[in-house]
Amino acid sequence: MVTERGSSAWRQLSGGPAAMGTVDLKEGPSAVAINMMLIVRPEQKGQRDRQTDSAGLQGDGNGNNRPQPAQGRDLSGQRASEEPYKQRQTITSYTNEGTQVTVEVHPRNTTPQLFKKLSFRKGSQRLPNLRGQDNKAFERTEAPQPPSGKDLHAYPWDKSSLKSMPVDLQQFEKLDAYALKVNVNSSVEELVQALLKQARTDLEKVRVIWMWICHHIEYDVVGFHDKSQRLCSPIDVLRRGKSVCEGYAALFQQMCSIAGIQCMKLSGYSKGYGYTIGQVFKGDSSHAWNAVYLEGRWHLLDSTWGSGNVDKTSDKFTFRYNEFYFLTHPALFINDHFPNNSNWQLLKPALTLKEFETTVMYNSDFYKLGLLTVHPDTAIIQTVNGTATISVDCRSSTLFTFSLKGREKHGLLSLRKHGMKLEIYPQSTGRQELEIFAKSSNSPENVYNCVLQYVVECKSVDKSVHFPKDLDQPVGPSWFSERQGFLRPSQPDPVVHTNDGRCSFTFTLGKDISILPTLQSDNSSLTEDRRRQHIMQIHRGNQVEFLVHLPHAGKFVLKFFAKKKSDPGNYTYVFNYLITCLNNEVKWPAFPQTYGKWANDYEILEPLSGLLPANRNVQFKLKMHGISKVLVQAQDTHTLTLSRDGFWEGTCNTAGCTELFVMVHENANHSFYSHVLKYTVETP
Repeated sequence: MVTERGSSAWRQLSGGPAAMGTVDLKEGPSAVAINMMLIVRPEQKGQRDRQTDSAGLQGDGNGNNRPQPAQGRDLSGQRASEEPYKQRQTITSYTNEGTQVTVEVHPRNTTPQLFKKLSFRKGSQRLPNLRGQDNKAFERTEAPQPPSGKDLHAYPWDKSSLKSMPVDLQQFEKLDAYALKVNVNSSVEELVQALLKQARTDLEKVRVIWMWICHHIEYDVVGFHDKSQRLCSPIDVLRRGKSVCEGYAALFQQMCSIAGIQCMKLSGYSKGYGYTIGQVFKGDSSHAWNAVYLEGRWHLLDSTWGSGNVDKTSDKFTFRYNEFYFLTHPALFINDHFPNNSNWQLLKPALTLKEFETTVMYNSDFYKLGLLTVHPDTAIIQTVNGTATISVDCRSSTLFTFSLKGREKHGLLSLRKHGMKLEIYPQSTGRQELEIFAKSSNSPENVYNCVLQYVVECKSVDKSVHFPKDLDQPVGPSWFSERQGFLRPSQPDPVVHTNDGRCSFTFTLGKDISILPTLQSDNSSLTEDRRRQHIMQIHRGNQVEFLVHLPHAGKFVLKFFAKKKSDPGNYTYVFNYLITCLNNEVKWPAFPQTYGKWANDYEILEPLSGLLPANRNVQFKLKMHGISKVLVQAQDTHTLTLSRDGFWEGTCNTAGCTELFVMVHENANHSFYSHVLKYTVETP
């Protein structure tokens, strides 16, 4: 997204503010000399909004003049005759040097009614055939009319469409492809003539001009920083293939005019290249864009921002077409474009400059990804007791992440079915930048685009809040984990608090998947394998329960990885929880160690602790199916019996041993046993 401080190119014609003389109008082999007065009054720099000069040109507040009826005086400042104009004739001529002159010829002693524009161009050109088919592309446009009530759109946005008029982009595919192939830079007229060969309607004409500029004119970063290097006239922009926004808008306006489309070049403030969040706008305009008149209404577009963007760090421009800024809905366009003349907001009610300055920085990807609203919608957020909350609503399932002061570790982001919620906890006072990124859940690329930008003002830090480094965003179950097969979670919130150090997580499995849970902590001396033994996985039909016994107080991250049972590949990360325990008395031992023969649908009812007391009788109750015999091996071997309700039960004494094993005999015809569980016995 790019913008720059606007500038106007002023060209003084020889002879001062007005030039008089004899003009030879040539057409065909003969030349007709017409003795007449030719008056040229260039626009005066510093002209204020809607100021009318004696030449009949009225400023629209955006650096553009439109013809106005003479207000009772002629071009010399004398009161005009009230007698109707008679015998007026309009003549257009092209010279071999490529000069186009359009004038009105009046009898002597009469006053011209309208001031006509003259175009002077140097160099040889192929001139259009004024009598043939070529001339259809060079229609004379009517004087642009200012916006009226029918042009206005309601604010805020009604969430209906990103465009200000119905547009079927699929119908533009061939036209867009054609525009990209046209390669003409000799003259603007010849370029327009070539482009309009495939355009029939006014909308198609605007589209083909827009597409050509967006894909052939690059942003002039050097010119942005050095005004002396800027060239903004349409022919200069065309021949150099680069310019700043003033040149983009001027070229677009002239091409539309040649094509017979009413077009205005607008100026104002913008939130683009060089903008800082919360900035107060003062002084000259910083950007230029266009308005076009289609199907009875004015519409807004910005070919500069449609062409690509400038990287902040490298200061290099990259072509990256952006459809969003073509006929953008005015209620969305106002988010980053504020015209000098509020009428060109095309909104009812219009926004004030203060409202524009304080509104959050929406990037175009916010709307392109189907996002709808955000809270808060102010550019600057102030924390309360060290925290602040941001929420986004959207139509479709969208993935989010964030960066606070360059890191994503000082917050909790949770996904919702139609949006997300973010709680941030800055770790330092002062102003810091918050960026929110998003991507479509259907995108095959793991690329997140920035959609919102805030400045966070933090007056105090909540030192009690600290997040483990292994915590990944987003946190907690969501529509995304549901897609991976984790349905109906018993713990819907991203953070689980436990006082006694125990908690349980139950899901209904929507897919035939294998699940691998892990437990992470910043201040634990246990290895990853030992921490994993503090999780017990129990399957009951299509439900799965995960029992967690924490080894100590603190903050833990419970991560879930999954894969299809038929897939021999690796497990893929799905989501995680944050578990907190403030009770320093908590010190749960690990669950018994399981072996490969321990099936997912086996269950331990007792003993759940993997650490057994010494010299004690321990009661066993296990649920295992398809087993013919179960033994518990300690100092002595003990046999468990199968009860009527399907549990293997019995007692074993731990005297004289440091380890205890549970073994199963799967087939009565086999003589060997398989280890399924291992317990550790405390040292007496």
